[in-house]
Amino acid sequence: MQLSQLARRVTATFVISGAALPVLAQVEATGAPQEAKGWRAETVTSALPQAWGMAWLPDGRMLVTGKEGTLHLVAGGKVQAVPMAGLPTLMTSGQGGLLDIAVHPADKGANVRVYMTMANGTTDANRTILVQGVFDGKKVHGIKTLFRASPSKMGGQHFGSRIAFMADGSLLMSIGDGGNPPQRVGNMLARDQAQNLGSHNGSILRLSAEGKAAPGNPLAGRQGALPEIWSYGHRNIQGLVVDAAGGRVFASEHGPRGGDEINRIEGGKNYGWPIQTHGLDYSTRVPVGKPSVPGMVDPLLAWSPSPAPSGLALYTGSAFPQWRGSLFAGNLAAMDVRRIEFDAAGKVVKQEQLAIGKRVRDVRQGPDGHLYVLTDESNSRILRIVPDKS
Repeated sequence: MQLSQLARRVTATFVISGAALPVLAQVEATGAPQEAKGWRAETVTSALPQAWGMAWLPDGRMLVTGKEGTLHLVAGGKVQAVPMAGLPTLMTSGQGGLLDIAVHPADKGANVRVYMTMANGTTDANRTILVQGVFDGKKVHGIKTLFRASPSKMGGQHFGSRIAFMADGSLLMSIGDGGNPPQRVGNMLARDQAQNLGSHNGSILRLSAEGKAAPGNPLAGRQGALPEIWSYGHRNIQGLVVDAAGGRVFASEHGPRGGDEINRIEGGKNYGWPIQTHGLDYSTRVPVGKPSVPGMVDPLLAWSPSPAPSGLALYTGSAFPQWRGSLFAGNLAAMDVRRIEFDAAGKVVKQEQLAIGKRVRDVRQGPDGHLYVLTDESNSRILRIVPDKS
């Protein structure tokens, strides 16, 4: 099936869930979003080696991970390497490496708990793990492994790996499905792990701050289900954000050829992959699954062609009052950030594009109320999005 045939099946750009129309009629061909107005990007730094995730310390400085296993402190536009002691074996093949980072929101003093995700193992046997260390202002020490996703997989694809804290102090962590066909995990295609509740792969986990299954997880009492799983049926989530005020959780997810998604995540729900999707198989160009399946959650948005979404932010700042309440999704292939606006009922009503011109790996709102964009390149940049008053 060629792209023109895909356009006739799920046409291009977005699906709005909840409409009282047949599934295919929900898809609207709009092309790329229009350009957002009234903003410009300031460069904070361009001296970060292939960065992946960023998080703010209580004092306003920033920690940024480097995919090859480095950690950096950014303050006043200057970058300083942060020594780390005891990092487990890092697997940097393909999409693997040192990935996301978060600071425990309850820690306000000189010593703060730092959480990082990483690909661990070898190309023949690897998995996503969660580690924790203490940053004392100069270095990270006491690193320990809190959680290891199971089962192990081969290759360098689909680690997922975004993390976000919830209001109750529990931690959400995304795990990719393990890879594209013909990649297998055990006796099944790796992608089918996303429907296997006995596997962490292809799910969002909810963990305690110590890396255990958080109390009250919705699938903990189901026979054969791993207690850490919070939602499942995911392919490869690389954007994850929690609405601190309202408790809503949003995720951006890589589909296959077409079918990248924005989802509203709720505990215990099945998000469909690979039974429900708007994308095509990479090798055969045949549709994967169906666009909508009873009992599975439809996405808020499904993009085709794929922009390759990564970091995700929910804007609550004052620098751009007109953007408050919007999601901002960074994109690797599209080299942009997309503003997604909702109505009072939570349906998508508008999209706009902030053209960055570089692959975007992460998007976060800083403590100053501005959006920050992290680019994916050998010398990664941090850009601050500010109002353009010219």
